[in-house]
Amino acid sequence: MKKIIIIFLCTMSIHCSACSDDDKETSETDTENNNTEMASITSVTTSGTENNYTFNVGIKSPDLGCEQYADWWEIITEDGSLLYRRILAHSHVNEQPFIRSGGSVPIANDKIVIVRAHMNTSGYGETVFKGSIADGFTQQIVETSFASQLATTAPLPNGCAF
Repeated sequence: MKKIIIIFLCTMSIHCSACSDDDKETSETDTENNNTEMASITSVTTSGTENNYTFNVGIKSPDLGCEQYADWWEIITEDGSLLYRRILAHSHVNEQPFIRSGGSVPIANDKIVIVRAHMNTSGYGETVFKGSIADGFTQQIVETSFASQLATTAPLPNGCAF
C-alpha cells in the first residue's frame, strides 16, 4: 500500500510540474500579445513658428479595423498635462506605419514634450518620442500608466469610419 501511495504522489508531482510550465508559457505568450496590441510612435517632425507648430507623427499600430485601431496621438507635458490631441477617425490596417499631421500646438521651441499614441482597445503605448522643437525628439520608453487619466479627457473619438 505504501508503494502505491508513493508512486501516486510521484506521478502527481510530475504532472503538477508539467502544468506549471504550461502556465508559464501561457503567461509569456499573453505578455507578448499585449505588447503587440500597443501603438508606438515611430517618428516626429515639426514645422511652423513659436506657439504655432504643426507636428507630423509616425505611428505603428496593430490595426485590425474598427474593433482595434490607434484612435489618437497626443502631445503632453513632462508632468502629464494634455497640450494637443489628434483624433484618428479610422483604422490604418493596410498603411503601417502611417504619418498624420496635427496642430496648431502653442508651445515655445524649447518646451520639452512627450508625443504618444493610444489604441482603442489597449490604451497608451510605451514607445514615445520626447524632446523639443529646438533640440529634436528621440524615442523613449515610458510606463503605459503615465498620465493615464488623460484617456478620458476631451477631445475623444466619437466613432470609427472603417
